[in-house]
Order: sequence, then structure tokens, then C-alpha cells
Amino acid sequence: MRHNDVPMQTKRYLMCPPTYFDVTYRINPWMNPSKPVDTALATAQWERLTEVYRDLGHVVELIEPVEGLPDMVFAANGATVLDGRFLIAKYRYSQRTAEAPAYRDWLVADGLVQVEQPEYINEGQGDYLYDGQRMLAGTGFRTDRLSHGQVQEIFGCPVVSLTLVDPRFYHLDTALAVLGAGQVMYFPAAFSPGSQLVLRRLYPGAIHAGLADALAFGLNALSDGYNVVLPQTATGLIQLLRERGYNPIGVDTSELLKAGGAVKCCTLELLDDRVPSSDLARPSSTARLDIELSQMSTHSLELESPR
Repeated sequence: MRHNDVPMQTKRYLMCPPTYFDVTYRINPWMNPSKPVDTALATAQWERLTEVYRDLGHVVELIEPVEGLPDMVFAANGATVLDGRFLIAKYRYSQRTAEAPAYRDWLVADGLVQVEQPEYINEGQGDYLYDGQRMLAGTGFRTDRLSHGQVQEIFGCPVVSLTLVDPRFYHLDTALAVLGAGQVMYFPAAFSPGSQLVLRRLYPGAIHAGLADALAFGLNALSDGYNVVLPQTATGLIQLLRERGYNPIGVDTSELLKAGGAVKCCTLELLDDRVPSSDLARPSSTARLDIELSQMSTHSLELESPR
């Protein structure tokens, strides 16, 4: 099933500079405090990502990083935002709890409405992805399944619970990406058998990622309906996306991956009406940011079992 010829949509994103990025603790299998982290390189990769978004015509808002919060760069986890309202995150691990007030203050100052306090652990758009019709809700490692009910009551949209079973894919946005209304790509083995069946029924034409692309965090991607920004090492997904009519844009996120994050992790999508969602013309061929496979660097992963 090919992607329908639907124009891109302008998006508004919130991002946090990786000024204090580091790996000083271990709360997922990708993190290893004994391995050195190059904060300057992470910053350069993050800046390139923001540049890609802006070159595509999207709006990038910035939140001030807070010293002592090395994972604050992963803005997607800060809140769930829909229709100009938000539910702030309630992090599972104490190392990240101080991020929530910072994100809450920014969102309130921006004019978004905080609907209520979170009752249960939830890690924002890390585990809540809206496909235009329903909210896909991850659980298994971070977000409490009980929070799914609260999200449904708050936002008034159907919520579909999906159980993650592989700790390497600890958030939903590491195992599944929304490509557009009713369109997704995902790594089936990251989900429980029941959740795999649900996904097959909801998205019979979905793109299925292979293990190599999933481990490259190729599913930690962001789409505007046509352009799909994803890690450049997910070469199989890049080819599949092209075959479906999308315009994949590869970026280097290898340093950020040392903390278990990539494109989507760095990006909180502000789903409100400040940026019109009316169809826009696609960028011209000269404005497209195509992948240059010859410039891709090989990135090998040494994963450890979670403690």
C-alpha cells in the first residue's frame, strides 16, 4: 500500500538544547556511564536536527536547559499535547522528575492549558502518539497502563493500549512512528502478541521495520505527512519510505543514542492551532533534504542487558 499523495503540514515543535547532555546514570539498556560522551558532538547533531525542521518550514520553539538534568534534551517525554491542552509528565525515575516542572512552566507560559495533574506515571509523547484519530499508548517499561484511562478522559479521543516487551524499546516512540493520519511504521517484535494483533488490524498497510533498523532507532522518527526525519543509519527504512512515496531525511544522532534517544525523543510536537494545519505545497526539489548515503557513517551498538 503506497502513501497517499497528501501534502506536508506545518508543525510546531518544542526542543531543548543539549547543553548539559551526559550519561551519568543508567535507566535504559542504551546508557552506560562508563562510556565517554561528547557533548559538543551531541550539540552539533541536535543543531542539525533543528536546522532540518526549520528548512522544511516547521516552527521550532526552545526551552532553556536546566543544569543537572542531562536527559532534558529529550523533550518528547515532557508532556502529552493535543488540541492546545497538555498533560505534564510524571517520570518513572527520580533522575528525571525535575524536568516536569520546567516543561510545565514553559507550556503554561506559551498559552497551552494544563488540564489536570497526572494521576499515574506517564512519560509524555514518549509513550503517547496521536495518529489523527486515536491515541496510541505505550506501556510495559515506563508509562503506567492506568494513565491511559486518564488520557482518554482528558483529551476525549480513543486510546489504544500497546504493551512493549523488549527493554531496548522502552518507550512507544522507539518502536513505532506515526507517518500521517492512520499511517504508521513499527517493529512488530517490540510488542506483545496481543498488541501485534491490534496493530495488524488497525494498520494493515503499515511499514514493518527489521531489527537492524529498529536498533538504529529508525522508528524514533518524526513525519509531517510527507517528509520523514529519522536516523540516517536506518537505511532499510529509508528505502521502504521512498517506495511508499515519502521523502525520508536522514540525520546523525549517534551521540544522542548513547542515552537511548534520537529524532523523536528530542522533539515535543505541540499539537495546537497556533500553526495552521491546512495543506501546504510540498517543498521544491531544490529545497528537499535528501539522504546522501555515501556520507553515512557506520554506527555499531554494544547493548547490555538492563540491570
